[in-house]
Amino acid sequence: MLDHDSRLPEAALSSPQSVVALVDATSRVERELIGHWLAEGGITQEFGTSAPVTQIDLDPAAVTDRLVRRGDDPLVVPVRVLWLPPERDGVRRTTFSDLLTMSNPRKPHRFMQRRLLGKAPDRHLVLTGQPARLSELRANNPASAIVPDAFGRAIVRAGIVALERAERAVIGDRYKVPRLVVEEILDSPEFLRRLDTIAVEAGLPPREVYRRAEKGLRELVAAQSRLVSDLFTQAMRPVHASTWNVDADETGLDRLRSLNRRYPLVFLPSHRSYVDAFVLGDILARNDFPPNHVVGGANLKFWPIGPIARRTGTVFIRRSFGDDEVYKAVVEEYFAYLLSKRFNLEWYFEGGRTRTGKLRPPRYGLLNYLAAALRSKRIDDVMLVPVSITYERLNEIGAIAVEQTGGGKQAEGLTWLARYVRNQQHSAGHVYVRFGTPLSARERLAVYGDPLTAHPNSTDDDAVEAEHLAVQRLAFEVAVGINEVTPITVNALTALVLLGVHERALTRTELRTAIAPVLGYIESRGLPGGELDTLRDDHGLAVVLEQLAVATVVTVYRAGLEPVYAIHAGAHLEAAFYRNSAVHWFVNRAILELAVLTGVEAPEGDQLRAGWDAAYRLRDLLKFEFFFPERAEFTSQLNAEMLRVDPEWHSRTAAGTLGSEILARLADSGFMMAHRVLRSFFDSQLVVAERLAARDPVIDVDRKALIDECLQVGKQMLLQQRLHSPESVSSELFGSAVKLADNHGLLTPAGDPADLAARRSAFAAELRAIGQRISRAATLDPSNRREAL
Repeated sequence: MLDHDSRLPEAALSSPQSVVALVDATSRVERELIGHWLAEGGITQEFGTSAPVTQIDLDPAAVTDRLVRRGDDPLVVPVRVLWLPPERDGVRRTTFSDLLTMSNPRKPHRFMQRRLLGKAPDRHLVLTGQPARLSELRANNPASAIVPDAFGRAIVRAGIVALERAERAVIGDRYKVPRLVVEEILDSPEFLRRLDTIAVEAGLPPREVYRRAEKGLRELVAAQSRLVSDLFTQAMRPVHASTWNVDADETGLDRLRSLNRRYPLVFLPSHRSYVDAFVLGDILARNDFPPNHVVGGANLKFWPIGPIARRTGTVFIRRSFGDDEVYKAVVEEYFAYLLSKRFNLEWYFEGGRTRTGKLRPPRYGLLNYLAAALRSKRIDDVMLVPVSITYERLNEIGAIAVEQTGGGKQAEGLTWLARYVRNQQHSAGHVYVRFGTPLSARERLAVYGDPLTAHPNSTDDDAVEAEHLAVQRLAFEVAVGINEVTPITVNALTALVLLGVHERALTRTELRTAIAPVLGYIESRGLPGGELDTLRDDHGLAVVLEQLAVATVVTVYRAGLEPVYAIHAGAHLEAAFYRNSAVHWFVNRAILELAVLTGVEAPEGDQLRAGWDAAYRLRDLLKFEFFFPERAEFTSQLNAEMLRVDPEWHSRTAAGTLGSEILARLADSGFMMAHRVLRSFFDSQLVVAERLAARDPVIDVDRKALIDECLQVGKQMLLQQRLHSPESVSSELFGSAVKLADNHGLLTPAGDPADLAARRSAFAAELRAIGQRISRAATLDPSNRREAL
């Protein structure tokens, strides 16, 4: 009954003058079982004491009346009857067939309990929680002498927690669920003081603030149920088990299990599908991890998913709560409570499913609450776990592609759910779940100690800004951690090659020839991959292409001498989605190619400087699309990339000159990446830049209207062949391009309108020049030279 890792001294167990058994019973059968166990000397056998035993109901009123006001120091022992489901194949887990008895096998009704005593005596046992001396409980609750009722409630909560821990020792950690959360938070003196402060600052009656806090907590707190968790897992497992072959990182799970014994874990997965949480949750349950509290959006709160999800640990947070200080306090307190009790959390920090296949920029809101809990020293530390969930094929990307070209997002509901489940009933290859290196939030945020004390000359605003920047850096590290373990799938690599040949169809031999040097590059760097050797074999490649054809991502023409394959008309966004799951592995190579092309165009003697300037400028233009390291590390990475192309790179460029031999080396490597990797992003930026250049520089820019205009004009430019591929016409890419333009001061009218107009025009011209270099890089790629295939 002591908190967390506290242990009762051996002397306290061996010399109590009396024992109080806190009986948690819900029926006469359970009382009889506990009474018989006590009469048979259960306490003596369990704890080695023969002190007289008094029974008290585990109820706040009874505990306050008969225990709190005692003057002696008894040993307090919580006792409960644990009911177990039938054993099947060595595992006790509730199934739908168990419900035929019209009773929960873990909480059978009194008639079923009586029946089980004779029919299945192995289905129950009397359980005791960690005991504590009454004096120890008082020491853990300093306010006990002032508010006896609150102390009584605290003893009840401690007893329930102790019994829950004892139960998990029997049934496994995957059934770890919190109890009496709302009551415990509302009894917290620190939280009540915060509510009083909010009432004073807002000029509201304290009772009204307390009422709103209780309402917010009951709306927020996940009411987990072991029965619902078991049944929901069984019901949802076929949705993904029949669709994907789940490939989980067993080594990563072992490492996390060890960490979880000391720290709460916050799982931060990539978000590509609605089924992400089910896939990850099933893996963790199979490996006996306690269930995560999954932070979800209100769009999935509809019946019946919403009520069921809450009982499996989903926390539905309001999408927006503006200046509602009470709700902010409730969310922060709930997060701190869960982490202080070592419950694991999970949220999708991109804020929504990716629409392009690559990671989206992170959202910082929930990480800010975590930082606040650390700053207030409510928790010692928490380990953040980057998680990559990567699908070989994904049935929902057709709907995502429609959204990107201006179509509406279908509202979630029963009809949507039925259609979604039906669409998953097709084999879609592997789903790879990989765990990145866990990050200590305490170390990364460096929040131990008051920042104002550490820096006496700083202000409150300075401290807030410093913490905000620390949270941003932490989110960046998580994103990098996800990317570092994301494997290159067979579909990603196939799409990468086919999207780079611009509407041409390739035979399998031609496609294998184009893929081979990229496979060599992947192997030389030791990049993670999934089943990539399949692409070396003609039969294996044929299977991959046929599966993509079934998914209407690839089209096949069979009436000629041999089958030829190309991206299906209208499926470029879907193909790009697969490619983009792995595109981050090739960005530096693509930047290097464009930097070299820029350098060789410069006057002799300035070529090397021009090349590096171009590389840094490209990094800046792509900063809202990819996660780049600091400049020094980026420089080191590009140098390593160049040495892969030309081992004598440093000696060749000692004079600051880039010669034609560098271009020859790039071409001889067997592939070029700039047109495959970067063209769609720069084409999207060009559309935005040209629309801005055409606007009156004194008129404010409506971002949504600008993106809508870009979708319309982008389709026209595509028809005019001013854009290379339909994948460039994407609301997600246009949104990032608008952010970039704003970052460069090209949106808001300010200062001289003529200067703004000139800078907008210059920006568009710069992007057109980059597009020309990308086209030149494409001509150097052997797969774009027919005679090489």
